[in-house]
Amino acid sequence: MTFLVLCAGIPAVTALGGDEGWYRVHCNIDGADVYFDGQYKGTTYGGSLDVPVYSTGTPYSNFRVEESGYQTYSGSLPSSPAAGQTVDVYATLQPVETAGSIRVTSSPSGSAIYLNGNYRGVTPLTIKDLTPGTYSVEADYSGYQSDVSTVTVRAGQQSSVQFTLTPVQQYGSVKVTSSPSGAYVYMDGVYKGRTPLTLSSISAKNHNIELDLSGYYDWKTTVSVTSGVTRYVDARLTAVPSATTGAIDVVSYPAGADIFLDDKYQGKTPSAGAFTISNVAVGSHTIRIALSGYQDYTTSVAVSGATTSYVSAALQPGQPTSTGSIAVTSSPSGAEIYIDNAYKGITPLTVDGVAAGTHAVRVALAGYSDWSTSVQVGAGSTASASASLSPVPTQTPHAGMAPFAVIGALGVLGLLVALRRRD
Repeated sequence: MTFLVLCAGIPAVTALGGDEGWYRVHCNIDGADVYFDGQYKGTTYGGSLDVPVYSTGTPYSNFRVEESGYQTYSGSLPSSPAAGQTVDVYATLQPVETAGSIRVTSSPSGSAIYLNGNYRGVTPLTIKDLTPGTYSVEADYSGYQSDVSTVTVRAGQQSSVQFTLTPVQQYGSVKVTSSPSGAYVYMDGVYKGRTPLTLSSISAKNHNIELDLSGYYDWKTTVSVTSGVTRYVDARLTAVPSATTGAIDVVSYPAGADIFLDDKYQGKTPSAGAFTISNVAVGSHTIRIALSGYQDYTTSVAVSGATTSYVSAALQPGQPTSTGSIAVTSSPSGAEIYIDNAYKGITPLTVDGVAAGTHAVRVALAGYSDWSTSVQVGAGSTASASASLSPVPTQTPHAGMAPFAVIGALGVLGLLVALRRRD
């Protein structure tokens, strides 16, 4: 009995029986060369190759199958077959890879990727089936600086590239003012100058602004800077109370009313919080709050050193006031004030609630001549009357003889003596 093995297209006759067995090497590629322990055994045909071995001979341990264009397959042989037995061995050849790939990641993720200038997708991205060679890879993301890297691709391998993009620096401006001006300005802890101050080329992000001025509390805020935009910061500084001055916090309902301290305009009541009048001298003061369409609100406020007094005005709807005020001063001060012969107080003083029209003002002080004038008072306004008092002339004494009289008498006496001598 004979067994026919086709090897590389050449038939071979092998005697069957005795102590001979076979390894049947199965392969997915016809024409692949088979080696046992480095010895060539034949070429696969029809999907396999039968290799005879003697059961009593030295056993083979390894086999190798190779074919051009495929990766070589190597493995261990199972135990030698017994006489007349066939042992199956399997080898699957994989094509040799001739292409490579590039794995691209970035921070931030989602960056657009260009391979040699051609768009390929967004990160994370794997670019496959690339011919071995050198490629230019570019990452682009809005608001960030683009980045380019050179990558080498090798057959059957994956190259990697990681992009860490840098944000594009954008700038705006900040204009800082304060009341009072001249405050020291710090941005993010760095001194920048004194108010009023415009800061240019400021990076587009949030910044901390701090203002310092001697005698006033520090003032802080956070400003959000936008590219190409000027932000405005206006700080109203609050004075540190002293023993000789205090403060007055003023609110009104509704807000937006004009505030007058002793008839001097201070500002408007805010919609939130209080309007603070700083550095107010200790003593009694008059606060007047006026808003169109509402009755004026007037009150007296006692201010103490290093303290804050409060005024809360609930304005009443009504027609504009038909009264005004007269501010009366005198030199020297402390004089009595009479308006239309009615006593009103001591100078300096602002007399409120005076009917609109013409009024007679008289100022009197002991030792001085009375001072009088007439003033025109307008509704909702303050007229002024400033008196410069003149001392009352001193009267000639009644007792004794004035020096000039004595001199005159002596002159007459001398004339009589002279006449007698002539006689």
